[in-house]
Amino acid sequence: MSSTPRNRDRALAYPEPPASPCWHRSGPKPTPLTPEQQRHNREALALALRTPRPRSPRTAHHLTVGADS
Repeated sequence: MSSTPRNRDRALAYPEPPASPCWHRSGPKPTPLTPEQQRHNREALALALRTPRPRSPRTAHHLTVGADS
């Protein structure tokens, strides 16, 4: 196998297949968000990033079930 720079720079062994037609939109363009929608999205994102996700409660019983065996 040749070790020319052209062959070494090639990341894929085979060329990437063309994109599926499902990836191409054929309908009307989506309407841009209004400033009110953008503000709402920013506030929702800030709230989601600030709020810790709830964890499922673990009781002592679940932790000691395997200890007696």
